[in-house]
Parts: sequence; structure tokens; C-alpha cells
Amino acid sequence: MRVLIVEDEIRLADTIARGLRRRGLTVDVSNDGEDGLHRALETTYDVVVLDRDLPGMHGDDVCERLAADRPDTRVLMLTAAGALDDLVAGLGRGADDFMAKPFEFAELHARLLALGRRANPASPVVLRWGDIEIDAGRRLATRGDRDLALTPRELDVLELLVRSDGHVVSAEQLFERAWDEHADPFTTAVRVIVSRLRSKLGDPVVIETVIGRGYRLIGSP
Repeated sequence: MRVLIVEDEIRLADTIARGLRRRGLTVDVSNDGEDGLHRALETTYDVVVLDRDLPGMHGDDVCERLAADRPDTRVLMLTAAGALDDLVAGLGRGADDFMAKPFEFAELHARLLALGRRANPASPVVLRWGDIEIDAGRRLATRGDRDLALTPRELDVLELLVRSDGHVVSAEQLFERAWDEHADPFTTAVRVIVSRLRSKLGDPVVIETVIGRGYRLIGSP
């Protein structure tokens, strides 16, 4: 699950980002409304956490643009005020949920997960490829009767490969969904993660490298 936080309170934005990353989410951060809108239009996010009072471009206007141009991206609006008119204004611009500051991180995390499920309503909770099974809700993966003990990033890569149903997934696509913007796209990160996945999955090999194109799963789905 990939999340964009658009919040001009830098310490708060960084605190939220660190907490979500520890829970296995891929998180990018913007501290400006105009920059946040640009990122949200250029990159596919499951959820955008959007403050209302932003420099550059007001959060209401950002929300309105996202509702028009990125209807599949869910928006959770934040505000320093908890008045009813703020709630009405935010939801009226296309927000999917609303939280007033200050808030408990556990509640924010729970609401993000709920919005993420709404962003992908047709996605099955349990994914299978042969004897590999991924419980997307519980973030667990097994092969046969063996727990694979995958890291969050390994699980994200395997999940995307399974969802691709045997079609080739480029390294760039894997990188976009499993790494945040602070990672160096020119590193061997994807190749390293795929190598670790192959090791944990064991035999028979199910991840095939398609030279010059990317990776796909082989065998019976």
C-alpha cells in the first residue's frame, strides 16, 4: 500500500511517515499543496493524507483536483479544527474521510487501511499461485505448509507478481510500488529483493527473469 502525506508541519509529517513505514507501508511526504498535487498526479497512491491549511495550494483545492483526476485515490483530510463546517467543506470537495488534529496514530493507521481496502475493492484478501498463498489482510505469505517470513518489501514485490497473473512486471513497476521516493532507482534494490524472494520460496523456482523486460511468475497459478 502506497501513501502520500501532504502536511506542512514537518515534524508531524515525518512522525506519521516513520510510523507507517514501520508498519510496512510505502510512504512519500510533501510539505506543500502544489507539490503534493503534482506528486499525486504523477504517481499512483492508494491513499493521500491531506492537510487543509497548506502553503502553495489550499488542501480543499488539492482535494478537488484529485477527486476529478485521480478518482481511484482515496483522500483522508486533516485539519487543526474540528468544526462541523470544516468536515462538510472537506467531504464536499471529494474527501473520503476526515480527522481533526490532534489525533491518535493508531486511529489514523486503522482509517488508512480501511481506505486502502476501498481503493482496491475488487482485490481478493487471499491470493494464490500454485502452492504459494498470500493473506493480504494479515500480511502473511506461505508456501505449502511453510511460513515464508517475508519482509514488508519482499511481500509487496511477491504480491504484485501474483496479482499480475503470470504477466511480466518491469523492475520500474516493482520499484514504484514497493519503494518510496527516497530510494535510489539506479540501485540493484529490485534484483536483490527478487534474489531473496527466490531463496525464501525455494524449489521449484517460480520467479523468472525476462531479460530486458522484468519478472514474472511461472508454473501453474
